[in-house]
Amino acid sequence: MVKPKAKIDEKQCLACCGCISVCPKDAIYWFGGKASVNPNRCISCTICVKICPVGAISGGGYQDEI
Repeated sequence: MVKPKAKIDEKQCLACCGCISVCPKDAIYWFGGKASVNPNRCISCTICVKICPVGAISGGGYQDEI
């Protein structure tokens, strides 16, 4: 079982920067007017998923490793 990394739906992102400010590993950054995730830094903590006001971020929890 592995934790999936955060993913941001750029169409839903409001560019509020809330996720960028709460990420403990600075895995979320500003790119092209929207938030983006560096999967190499993401630790799947789900803090960004919980803080996003429009549900534009998915990830966290466990999934079966393929």
